[in-house]
Amino acid sequence: MNVYEAIERRREITSFLPEKLDEAVLEQIVRSGYLAPTGNNLPSREFIVITDREQLIHLSTATPFMKWLAAAGAGIVITGRPDISKYWLQDASISSAFIWLAAEGEGLGAAFGAIYHSEDEEESEKRESYVRKALNIPSDRRIVTVMGVGQIGEKPKPKKHIPFEQIVHKEQF
Repeated sequence: MNVYEAIERRREITSFLPEKLDEAVLEQIVRSGYLAPTGNNLPSREFIVITDREQLIHLSTATPFMKWLAAAGAGIVITGRPDISKYWLQDASISSAFIWLAAEGEGLGAAFGAIYHSEDEEESEKRESYVRKALNIPSDRRIVTVMGVGQIGEKPKPKKHIPFEQIVHKEQF
């Protein structure tokens, strides 16, 4: 599958089969996030790969919207380093997109579990503290997301997008 096909087919998967992932495939997916570009090529994001079922179940309660993580084959926590780069959030976000497309390319599903909440500092602190405590993440890291990756239990129907011409402008707004 080429990258354009992966982009077209990608969906947020919230139904996973509780199956282990092939370690080499999982490593390649994580490597895709590692190879994603960063501002000034600074190491402003890090990854924690979780495959332990009990830990996935525990992390699935970090927010009310991540129940799907309990059945995923793996969770990939992406942290940001504000002390390294002012682009830490963008860098972590780009990495998550690369992971998502790599998973799709492998015929797997992925989902984005938002931990960092830029508009609600109290909620962000609550979510980040929960994940930080569970995984012993140092306090100088921001926890951007827990990506779920795994065998697809049920693939959602294709989304109906707003027409391309209403979103994309040429030369000027």
